[in-house]
Amino acid sequence: MIRPDKQQVFSISCNQQFTETALQAFRFQAQNCAVYKEFITNLKTDIDAVDSVEKIPFLPISFFKSHDVLSSTDKVQVTFTSSGTTGMINSRHLVTDVSWYEESFRRAFDLFYGDIRDYCVLALLPSYLEREGSSLIFMAEDLVKRSENPDSGFYLYNHNDLFAQLIKQQKAKKPTLLIGVTFALLEFVEQHQINFPGLIVMETGGMKGRRKEMIREELHETLCKGFGVNAIHSEYGMTELLSQAYSDGNGIFNCPPWMKIITRDTNDPLTILDNDKTGGINVIDLANINSCSFIATQDLGKIYKNGSFEALGRFDNSDIRGCNLLIA
Repeated sequence: MIRPDKQQVFSISCNQQFTETALQAFRFQAQNCAVYKEFITNLKTDIDAVDSVEKIPFLPISFFKSHDVLSSTDKVQVTFTSSGTTGMINSRHLVTDVSWYEESFRRAFDLFYGDIRDYCVLALLPSYLEREGSSLIFMAEDLVKRSENPDSGFYLYNHNDLFAQLIKQQKAKKPTLLIGVTFALLEFVEQHQINFPGLIVMETGGMKGRRKEMIREELHETLCKGFGVNAIHSEYGMTELLSQAYSDGNGIFNCPPWMKIITRDTNDPLTILDNDKTGGINVIDLANINSCSFIATQDLGKIYKNGSFEALGRFDNSDIRGCNLLIA
């Protein structure tokens, strides 16, 4: 089976194209990803009988902690690792062609937000900057660079400098994007208050064990008040994926055309749920072609009829991870 190429994946414009490409990716990875092949063999899956995305088996995300999940024999270019508390086994995403990731997040940003060069990009991601292997930092560095704005950049704990920069952007009335890990954004607004209605605040999730978890409504209300904005944007992504979904408020996410969310029964992982029912989130990420495009996450969610979805937290027995979602 021939692997789908970038042009095929990133030109998807309808459900039929998505389905055809997903089924092609499934058959390719069923042959070329050793751990996925073993997984579907143990399930006694008849590959030829898989004729819809709902019939595709989804690999439990925990396999990224114990196996090399690869569908390519090419040399690994970069290894992305998940964050976690001391003593945890972190996930490892081996990426043999990082240009797939670059193409995915660049196209997705353009789709949801427009030309990156229109923005000043500020990144408040201290916990990610303090370790190696963060896919979020890889993306943020690229966005900062491609913004071609001399005021774009990263901030650790220098909140006073960030506040001064936000004031500067506010006075200049320039489009500004602030990407921040949740606990750092909360710490910032506890020290500084600003009324910047034009600011896009994008929280990436995660308290990192540093603060008590908050329900999404309480978190976003606090951040809206602190930054003077009407809504808080969010990103749904993780180490094991090469694509992200975005929310422009109210915790409702939309996927780029090469990514899709399906929910499964929490008691029977092989049963797919209808829309508007809460279940485990399965992700189809066709940019993940050299790894595994079909991932059963440990997140809970609900899909709506228009294809958007809501992330509702995590399974109780899941590990706490750096990109974990707030319980809503």
